[in-house]
Amino acid sequence: MNTFILKLIALVSMIIDHYGAIFHEDIMAYRMIGRIAFPIYSFLLVEGYFHTSDFKRYAKRLFIFALVSEVFFDFAFYGKIYLGHQNIFFTLFLGLMTMHFMDNKDGRYKLKKNTVLFLAIILSTFLFVDYAFMGIIYILAFYYNREFPTKKKFLNLGLIMLIINLAFTSLVQQFSLLALPLIYFYNGKLGPKNKALQLSFYVAYPLHLFLFYLIKMSL
Repeated sequence: MNTFILKLIALVSMIIDHYGAIFHEDIMAYRMIGRIAFPIYSFLLVEGYFHTSDFKRYAKRLFIFALVSEVFFDFAFYGKIYLGHQNIFFTLFLGLMTMHFMDNKDGRYKLKKNTVLFLAIILSTFLFVDYAFMGIIYILAFYYNREFPTKKKFLNLGLIMLIINLAFTSLVQQFSLLALPLIYFYNGKLGPKNKALQLSFYVAYPLHLFLFYLIKMSL
């Protein structure tokens, strides 16, 4: 299970989830399948953070696609510009910046880790990003457990996700745990990689939302 395959699984499950949310709200099977996506994206974000050769470019790319995707996200889900819910790229960008400030590799930031976490939770909540503060906790769970032995890592991740899901969201979110076996078999390899392919995974997000919006308008 390489990075490419995990990205593909996350993308497909996310599109299925969005299809269900937009066209078939009464069919929970779509939402169950879709719960797999965010844990995989959280894991890949953490891996990307540790392996990127240019953090600023990585962060900039996430932020640009967050801005570009927001209009498509709003119209696909709400049929108008809506400030009460921001797309998943904002969540990933905020998670990336949280890891960066917590690492504080060159010592330039004077913020304590608890302060960074508090600010991330406040921002994710009041900016209404997708998954809100739960998304930050998911990302940090993968971040802090990354170097643990495999069994301990996945036991910790499973418990954290189980508890957070039970405490703050519906039972459907427990299907997010199904992402862990997929991540377990990750082999650390990238798989097929080139700039066009890398960009296509980013473009697929606003593109499928735009197509769903057009379909919804035609019904």
